[in-house]
Amino acid sequence: MTSIPKRALMAAALAAAVAGLSATAIAQNAPAPAATQQAQEGAKEGQRDAKRAERMARMQKHMAERQAALKAELKITAQQEPAWNAFVARTAPEARPARQGPREDWSKLTTPERLDKMAAMKAERDTRMSQRHEAIKSFYAALDAEQKKVFDAQQMQGFQRAGMKGHGKKHHHGGGHHRMGGTV
Repeated sequence: MTSIPKRALMAAALAAAVAGLSATAIAQNAPAPAATQQAQEGAKEGQRDAKRAERMARMQKHMAERQAALKAELKITAQQEPAWNAFVARTAPEARPARQGPREDWSKLTTPERLDKMAAMKAERDTRMSQRHEAIKSFYAALDAEQKKVFDAQQMQGFQRAGMKGHGKKHHHGGGHHRMGGTV
């Protein structure tokens, strides 16, 4: 008879342990209070901003190195120095202002509002790209024939690094034309 109470006691202890673990798991999955959640989001924003700043610093260092190498390879003369300085200044990426407050939640916008925001962002990007193109053309005009060849080769290498190998060339694939069901 003493073995029955032991079994009952063990079953009760096991049930209490399972209930305790379940309560802990539920508490961990429960939504955090608003203040805690905002603190967590703020910490994530801070980490994101720090990573972005680090990435921008690496990019600027890399860009400065590439510009120095290009300037040396082009053998920029004293007369071309103002054009070079203008080119560097006008093609430098603009620093984005620090974000004020949390990111906007696009899921709260209507479809027309999202389309308008995307169109405005595209227009801003197109304006910056157009200004960059004009800066490059202006600098290119200040180069002599040999420097233009060097600059063109450098730019082509940039296109190739960007994955635009053979951009503008006709590509031929082996074999015939394909249609559903096989080769013609």
